[in-house]
Amino acid sequence: MFTTLCSLDELKQAKKALNHLEQTYPALFEKMVHVINLTRALQMKYQYMGCLLMDEDASNCLPNLSQGSVLRLYKKEVDTLKMDTDASIVKQLFTTFKEAGYAKISLLALGNTPESLVGSSSVK
Repeated sequence: MFTTLCSLDELKQAKKALNHLEQTYPALFEKMVHVINLTRALQMKYQYMGCLLMDEDASNCLPNLSQGSVLRLYKKEVDTLKMDTDASIVKQLFTTFKEAGYAKISLLALGNTPESLVGSSSVK
């Protein structure tokens, strides 16, 4: 479990960056939200999604899926986002706000307010 403590200002900056991404690269933003929604629907950890997206070691947050086909489908969707010609912009956003955590960035992208995410969180 990852516990992240971040400031309201940091979350507001992340939300502003996400809004800019949505306005500037709507198709890319839509792909990112698709992967975030898929992560949520499959009850996977946002940390796992972030590690796959950022090419980090995901071994400490592997999902407990009995169906290998579901995991392969999920990875394919993440790869679709990673292969986008503008994927580096999403990666930069995740890097810039890494202290906030992949879960909080994801929840902001889904429409949560920065105020709702302030303080300690055990969202995975």
